[in-house]
Amino acid sequence: MEALDSRLFLFLNGLHADWLDPVMVSITAMWVWIPLYALLLFMVFKQYGKRGWWILLTVVLVILCTDQLSAHVCKPLFHRLRPCFNPDLEGLVHLPKGLPGGRYGFVSSHAANTFGIAAFLTAVLRKQWRWIGWVLYFWAFLSSYSRIYVGVHYPGDILAGAVLGVLIGLIFWKLLCVILKHF
Repeated sequence: MEALDSRLFLFLNGLHADWLDPVMVSITAMWVWIPLYALLLFMVFKQYGKRGWWILLTVVLVILCTDQLSAHVCKPLFHRLRPCFNPDLEGLVHLPKGLPGGRYGFVSSHAANTFGIAAFLTAVLRKQWRWIGWVLYFWAFLSSYSRIYVGVHYPGDILAGAVLGVLIGLIFWKLLCVILKHF
């Protein structure tokens, strides 16, 4: 399975172009998505009014949970080297952003966070804006793919992070529904 993940990584990471490097480096940075975050915040408060604060608090909890589980439980537990630190792939990994800070990459925190937000906010906003799921999951996919492009995650890291994120996002949606029924 690891050999397949490495081959798929090398194929996807190898699909780079000089003109695309700065684009993907920007996409992998979370600040580039601030306009999307502002739009989502507007949509939440437009649809839910004062109850939007509950949703905003829950988004923070989703991010906190996905980030802490991926970074402080999974990565130390599995100790899977990022592809850029894998000695078997030395000299084969395209790194337009340079080396990341952490040595371990399973599961991807970017994928867990973005897919967690996508799952949660799709559930929150889909009644009024049916198209929102397409936008949010495309954002999560693009952000996650950029992590392969910049050489810091295997596709398996992304897939596991996405599954973790979606599960946490949906669990928090169900919890929020229970809480909002009581208030």
